Amino acid sequence: MADNLTKSQRVKNMKAIRSRSKLEDRITKALWRRGLRFRKNQRDLIGKPDISLKQYKIAIFIDSCFFHGCPLHGNMPKTNQDYWKKKLNRNKMRDKEVTNYYIENEWNIMRLWEHEFKTNFDAAIDKIEHFINEAKLE
Repeated sequence: MADNLTKSQRVKNMKAIRSRSKLEDRITKALWRRGLRFRKNQRDLIGKPDISLKQYKIAIFIDSCFFHGCPLHGNMPKTNQDYWKKKLNRNKMRDKEVTNYYIENEWNIMRLWEHEFKTNFDAAIDKIEHFINEAKLE
């Protein structure tokens, strides 16, 4: 299926998409209030982790259910399915490549689904805080 927008309209539309979501901002603010200090979306790290602590080799990714293919909530759009299948499969492959990179380089890596925060925000924040504190002890 062909794009129904002109090239300039598509460029404008894609530029409006932010690299950080409101959910990520809520998460990082909650962690900051608990006294945890970290970097957000650090560009010099592979895959730009949502939360990272280089000193302790910690990388945390918060994966959106749609764009990362959550088995519970990920869905396939009804239009332009060829494009979306290719796009979503590539995202999943990239996630595996990034995860493998950090594991091979002995980093502490954590991936969480966005629905974990929507289900029980405080429990998910506790999980991240525990993960960070445990990794700092290693």
